[in-house]
Amino acid sequence: MPRRSGSALTPEQIHAELSKLICDFASELEKGDLRQKVRALVPAFIKLRQLGASLVPDKSTASASERIITYMCKYSFKVIDGDELMVVAGIDDWARCVRKLRVEQGWRIYTGLTIKQMTDDDPLAADEFHTININPVTIKKEQYVLLSNEQDRDSAHRWHMLNTIRKKKASVKEKILEYLRTNVGRQITGDEMKYLAKDKSDWPRQVRSLRTEEGWPIATKNTGRSDLPVGVYVLEEDRQAEPHDRAIKDDVRVEVLKRDGFSCTKCGWNHAVASVSDPRKRLELHHVVAHKDKGSNEVDNLTTLCNVCHVKAHRSA
Repeated sequence: MPRRSGSALTPEQIHAELSKLICDFASELEKGDLRQKVRALVPAFIKLRQLGASLVPDKSTASASERIITYMCKYSFKVIDGDELMVVAGIDDWARCVRKLRVEQGWRIYTGLTIKQMTDDDPLAADEFHTININPVTIKKEQYVLLSNEQDRDSAHRWHMLNTIRKKKASVKEKILEYLRTNVGRQITGDEMKYLAKDKSDWPRQVRSLRTEEGWPIATKNTGRSDLPVGVYVLEEDRQAEPHDRAIKDDVRVEVLKRDGFSCTKCGWNHAVASVSDPRKRLELHHVVAHKDKGSNEVDNLTTLCNVCHVKAHRSA
């Protein structure tokens, strides 16, 4: 049976000891002194924590943090209550352990609050979470979801960078843009964005504004990068789109990409075949009738091209 590290007791043995403590406490209820009752119940509380911690297999019970992440990995992409993590951690300070797992160790753990902020007024972001059966409307702020069973080894370095940018006297949008431009091509989590914004709830709107109004190529799973995990952002290149391309609405962009199979309509390239040595890095929308010739930003006047074919198209125009 599973045993807690450093202890010879099985969950069954701990349960037996806990049961005896509870039975013995019955006599304390007949006594009048409140403090005596409270103090008599302390051993039962301690034993109950030991029981919760003992449920996680031996190899992962060296620390509360390891018990928490072992439990979350077993139920990744599932909504987990904070009370569950409290039980398997076996300590009061379990929330600090969760933060350590996110910040120092790079585990992609999202809180319900972060998910709600990401998806409020953004149907595309909400759709991403619906694809993994998470409802952003019903999830509670104090619940958690592990969105990847793999650690992000660069996370600690990025969080140090986050702290530096976070302290600057600048707007939320300016901080987000600086952070993205410092991490071009890297996957940035919504949790990082939330922290950078000092927990101001409008940070997702600022990200959308950078993409749709200012033309920065910030990609998500539902805006053309189906290869990306749910809940991450990537600045694909450190440059803004041409002014006339910035007015293309998100829903139009997604409809065009879906229609074209998320592939270049000229050469067939897509993110599934991307490689480091290939100059083709991203998909862009191209106007069939040029904007200068009064071509519209509607679906029927747009086609999907890779960045290489897009440049060729403009050169031959």
